[in-house]
Amino acid sequence: MIGKFMHMRTLNLDFSASLTSFGKDCFASMPNLKCLSLCETKISNLWTTSASLAKLPSLVELRFQSCLCCDDTRACPRSFGAKADASTSLGLLDHGCEKITPVLTDEEDIDLFSNVEGEFINMFPVGNYNPIHETISESDDSTDSEVDFSNTDPGIHLLEDFTYGPCVWNGLLDLPNEIFPSAWGSEDAEESWSSSSVSRSISCIARKKHLSYHPSPICYEKHYREYLIASFPNLRILDNLPIRKTEKDKAVIIYLENFEYLPYRRTSKESVVSILQNREIKANHTRFSTSGKSQCSYSRSLGASKVGCAVLPSLHPLSITTSNNIPRGDGRKFRPRQFEYHPSNSNLMAIGTLDGEVVVVNHESEKIVRYIPSHGAMNSVLGLCWLKKYPSKLISGSDNGLLKLYDIQHIPSTDVGIYPSVASIAFDEFDQLTSVHVNSLDELFLASGYSKHVALYDINTGKRLQVFTNMHQEHINVVKFANHSPSMFATSSFDHDVKMWDLRQKPIHPCYTTSSGRGNVMVCFSLDDHYLLTSAVDNEVKQLLAVDGRLHLDFGIAATGSSQNYTRSYYMNGRDYILSGSCDEHVVRICCAQTGRRLRDISLEGKSSGSSMFVQSLRGDPFRDFNLSVLAAYLSPSSSPEIVKVNMLSSKDADKEWLNSQPAHSLGGA
Repeated sequence: MIGKFMHMRTLNLDFSASLTSFGKDCFASMPNLKCLSLCETKISNLWTTSASLAKLPSLVELRFQSCLCCDDTRACPRSFGAKADASTSLGLLDHGCEKITPVLTDEEDIDLFSNVEGEFINMFPVGNYNPIHETISESDDSTDSEVDFSNTDPGIHLLEDFTYGPCVWNGLLDLPNEIFPSAWGSEDAEESWSSSSVSRSISCIARKKHLSYHPSPICYEKHYREYLIASFPNLRILDNLPIRKTEKDKAVIIYLENFEYLPYRRTSKESVVSILQNREIKANHTRFSTSGKSQCSYSRSLGASKVGCAVLPSLHPLSITTSNNIPRGDGRKFRPRQFEYHPSNSNLMAIGTLDGEVVVVNHESEKIVRYIPSHGAMNSVLGLCWLKKYPSKLISGSDNGLLKLYDIQHIPSTDVGIYPSVASIAFDEFDQLTSVHVNSLDELFLASGYSKHVALYDINTGKRLQVFTNMHQEHINVVKFANHSPSMFATSSFDHDVKMWDLRQKPIHPCYTTSSGRGNVMVCFSLDDHYLLTSAVDNEVKQLLAVDGRLHLDFGIAATGSSQNYTRSYYMNGRDYILSGSCDEHVVRICCAQTGRRLRDISLEGKSSGSSMFVQSLRGDPFRDFNLSVLAAYLSPSSSPEIVKVNMLSSKDADKEWLNSQPAHSLGGA
């Protein structure tokens, strides 16, 4: 027996909330805790979990899911070919399983889990490996982090009808008969199974009516096991499975292939002070050296240092409420449906609402700068695009086909409180509109929607120049101009295709076509037009070479199995990183745009315990590295969607400490 096992699920805690105070106070007060069970909790975030558990340096056994045949404090006796004793066999019979006759000898020392994982790990969603680099060390920075106990992963319901025997596959859960029919007596399958290099005598897989393993949602994360093994080199047993040296070595390799410990491939944390000192010293010798680092290198180092110190980033919902000097001055909050950062003013953001309004806000002070009321019937604003050369102008498109060009310089400030008819240019309507985008010269814009057609408009004359028909087999959800070429544009459709077009060739035939496995939700260009980022339904995110559509990178984000899980992805920090989110999930994923490795997952937290949020849209802040905004919606019809600003350079705890230090009268806001 390794030590007293602490069962977190037996404590009277709300696991749908974050674990800030508990992680700091309880874990910090138990440095000698060796065994910890987190089964049946709602923990789902690898990064915040590992940072909080780093406060337990003596931890040697950890469990997020339990093995049916084992007690609380020992490894499964059938793991890795261990021989079973009579008492254990009797225990198995009590659970309705047959006795296993191990066929592995001690001399073989074969790692059953490791061998099988290579061939079958991707066929089952639970307990995938997740290693963290061995250079990750416990530091004071971890005190600013917390375990994320957000909403339960919907994938957990896939196991509700199954309980498997004590054999170990992909963590603790055995594969069903669709994957290994040999366990149910299929002769053909059994023959091929026994002839393979991983042949094993397994006969105790039993199908039952209820879930008995009590897995936490974190077990469904890709590479979950490797991540934890590499994070905690002193860990001996994870989920009742002993950790062998070969598995530790493999975990480090898998982690390096799939995760970034720090941004920009940093392998160790640097203090901000040392980075600044090095910059100053280097600056003094610039005239004597021609091989010095660029200023961009130092800014990236500073960003990497700050991101490493803020495992749980700052999340700040924008609070924008109508006031008395706005016609709809009823005190209700706006209901955002679309938003876009201003191209040149770092503080401004345009927001289109579900009620057909367009609001220009200072997202730093949370003050309304301009307000454009809805025209006619209430319709959602689905398309927004700022002009680049004339950044005071904005094109808005509603789902009823209404298209308008506004000049915010000619719209009275909200401080004036007088709203005559808003000066605007109206364009011919485009029915069932979903997307608008302006070219790089601010001369033309495109509109797409729930049709196979795309319309081209002249901004200067207000006329619709042409409608390109039947460009796809199904409706075109998003159309995007290139950032630098005024004639090149891309379309993404639910017919699984992304196509590149050139206006100079009268787009009858595309320059090229690339296909996805599922319907494409959106496409966008990198800032230098070198890449295309495509997002198809259910987390199929790929980066293509814009010149010819060749696949450059598949980010390999795990699918949920939902055909309604619409995924959207954008660039962040120029083209260094991509951020991706889906409408059936409450997490934003940050990945390196050059390697595809996962940097961080950011879980959105609801307003109250048990509230479920999902990602409706998102954008990277074009002016601030590692800053982004997420349009988040609630499942509850009584809750309005909101825009959540995320700062990965600042920790959530730092925000709380700052708020607590402010006088009460200064927190009212505008």
